[in-house]
Amino acid sequence: MKSTTAFYPGARLKNRTSFGQSVRHSLTMAYRGLLKIRRTPEQLFDVTLQPIIFTLMFTYIFGGAISGDVLSYLPVIIPGILVQTVITTSIVTGVQLREDMDKGVFDRFKSLPIARIAPLAGALLADTIRYTIATVLTFGMGYIMGYRPDGGLGHVAIAALLVIFSSWAISWIFAFFGVIARTASSVQGISMIVLFPLTFLSNAFVPTKTMPNWLQWFADINPISHLVTAVRDLANSGSVGWDLGISLIGAAVVVAIFAPITVRAYMRRT
Repeated sequence: MKSTTAFYPGARLKNRTSFGQSVRHSLTMAYRGLLKIRRTPEQLFDVTLQPIIFTLMFTYIFGGAISGDVLSYLPVIIPGILVQTVITTSIVTGVQLREDMDKGVFDRFKSLPIARIAPLAGALLADTIRYTIATVLTFGMGYIMGYRPDGGLGHVAIAALLVIFSSWAISWIFAFFGVIARTASSVQGISMIVLFPLTFLSNAFVPTKTMPNWLQWFADINPISHLVTAVRDLANSGSVGWDLGISLIGAAVVVAIFAPITVRAYMRRT
C-alpha cells in the first residue's frame, strides 16, 4: 500500500520545512493579509475611524469635568485612547482566523508546499500593521488637537512599540478563541466580554482615585492600567517606571502561555 504522501503534494515538503523556510512562508502569508486589506479597505475602518471618533468624543465630553479643560486632559486621554483602541483591534485576529477556517481557506493551504504554521503566523504578523495604523492616527489626532508630549519623539516611539507589542501578544489569546470557537460571531462576543471590563475599568479615561474603593483596587491591578501608565510616563515625561516592566513581563507571559496552546489547537484543527 502506497503512502498517502504520494497523493498529498505538500505533505512531504512540509515535513522537511526548515526554520528559514517557515519564516519566509509566514512573511508571504502576512503579505497575503495585507493584500486582503488593500482589496477590502473597509477592514481598516476600526483602526482609522475609531481613534478619531473616540479621541474627539472622550476629550470633549470628559476633558472639562476631569482636568478643567481639553488641553489639560489630552496627556491623560491620548495614551488611554491609544491603548484602548489598539488592544480592541487585536480582536480582529481571532475573528478573521475563524472566518478563513469556516470558508475552507486553510484546507486549501494544506495542498500547498508551505509550513503548516505559516497561515497562522502570517495572520498575526499582518495585524501588526493594523496596530501601527491605529497608533499613528491616535497620536496624530492628539497632535492636531494640541497634544504635545514632553517625552520627545524617541520616547513616543518607544511607547508606540510597547502598545503594538502588547497588542500582538494579546492577539494570541483571540487567535486561540478563533481556532477553538465555532463561529466568528462567538469569537467577537467572547473577546468583547473579556476586553470591555479591562479597558473601561482602568485608569485609561479617569483617575482611579475617583472610583469606589473596591473598583479602585481592581483598576489599580488591572494590566491595562499598568500599560496606560507606562505609555503616559514615556510620552508625557520620558520616564521609565515599573509599569513598563510589568507590561513587558505580562505580554511575554501571555505569549509564553497562549502561543503554544494556540499552535497546538491550530495543528489539530488543520
